Amino acid sequence: MSQLPVSPDPVPAVLSSARLPRPGPLLPPWPGADVAVHGGEVFVRYTPWSGPVGGAVEGAPHERALYVHGLGGASTNWTDLAALLAVRFDGWAVDLPGFGRSQPPPTGRYSIRGHVRAVVDVLEHISSRPGEAQGQAVHLLGNSLGGLVSLLVASRRPDLVASLTLISPAMPVYRVPPAFTRALLLLLVPGVPSLAERRLAGITPEESVRAMVGMCFGDPSRVPRERIEQSVQEMRERAEQPWADRALTRSMRGLITSYLRVGGANAWRAARSLRPPTLVVWGSKDKLVDPALAPRLAAAVPDARLLLLDGVGHVSMLEAPEPTARAVLGMVEERRVTAEAVAGAT
Repeated sequence: MSQLPVSPDPVPAVLSSARLPRPGPLLPPWPGADVAVHGGEVFVRYTPWSGPVGGAVEGAPHERALYVHGLGGASTNWTDLAALLAVRFDGWAVDLPGFGRSQPPPTGRYSIRGHVRAVVDVLEHISSRPGEAQGQAVHLLGNSLGGLVSLLVASRRPDLVASLTLISPAMPVYRVPPAFTRALLLLLVPGVPSLAERRLAGITPEESVRAMVGMCFGDPSRVPRERIEQSVQEMRERAEQPWADRALTRSMRGLITSYLRVGGANAWRAARSLRPPTLVVWGSKDKLVDPALAPRLAAAVPDARLLLLDGVGHVSMLEAPEPTARAVLGMVEERRVTAEAVAGAT
């Protein structure tokens, strides 16, 4: 898969040459458990560290990562990427409040601030767990809504974040993206979210998955049939949750509302203040968030790296897991070499 030419301003991502697990049968979702957060619990899946492929395990890097899904997604969006990155990371993937297997927030409010607070709580939980890397910062990866949430987490709690990977993050834009209908903006109007919830309730799981694949993938034909079937089953389970449609519509409302913030709460200002090493990943066929934002974001973040993937859509961790994994590992390897050089010079 080729990389698109980029602006001379952003620094291109370095792709790791590390051996990765060979593609095999499609993996089932990783197991998980509930984790306590402010006011409730969220469901978090766990991908165990495997160590280097064909290499010595003793002394190999053994770090921790947290994966944060996008709007309408779930922790299962990270199944394949987490398996590849297990050569270096113990991985945790969270279901944000009201999504996947997580209960809704007790307040019933689905604000960006609430999602940020939940992710901070999970990061603190992961960092405090016994074992290797206990007490250390965690590598944070987010897609879409989860990318925006992860960016805000990293800007507010850099002590918890070892590195930051933003996959098509839902950065504020001040025009309606082509894939969005103006009906979505009506979610800001009191009473309209409830109408949207009732409309969503009439969509079958098969219709919902078909629409999501068409919107999120650059080439929907690349999606294996088994993954479609897994998604439909997951959507059926989600449809049984009485809060599912409310979580989607209210989180969309919270996302749009966050775009109107100015000052320190604005995501672009937060991006300029980031301290952790940062990787920006975007697909050239992203229909939900304009790929033209990719070089702008990479240029805004101090010392960021940029990976543009030709022909890929909004969810590169699903559509192009290997180049995405190599870019993440490349950033982390580069960070370690830099840290060792600094330590050697002092």
